[in-house]
Amino acid sequence: MNIHEILWLPRFEDKIWIKYHVLPVEVEDMLFGKPRILFAEKGVEPGEDLYVAYGHTMSGRYLTVYFIRKSGSVALILSARDMDKKERKRHGKRK
Repeated sequence: MNIHEILWLPRFEDKIWIKYHVLPVEVEDMLFGKPRILFAEKGVEPGEDLYVAYGHTMSGRYLTVYFIRKSGSVALILSARDMDKKERKRHGKRK
């Protein structure tokens, strides 16, 4: 799955910064790179499923990002945080 556009809602952008200290530019950097994207769960609305992306920024920060796939290749960001040790170990093996 390729992502070509990212949607931000102020409440999620603020939460991600306050709770996890992740900047929107870091999320965009990771998602426009080559993240590993997995289906997480079926969405409430048809065609708007939840996905999780694992990847790293150009500066080397490893992130886990949750998003809803909107029409086409648009991602609505819900949450982003640093990978935990287990995720980072798993991601490192697949690079």
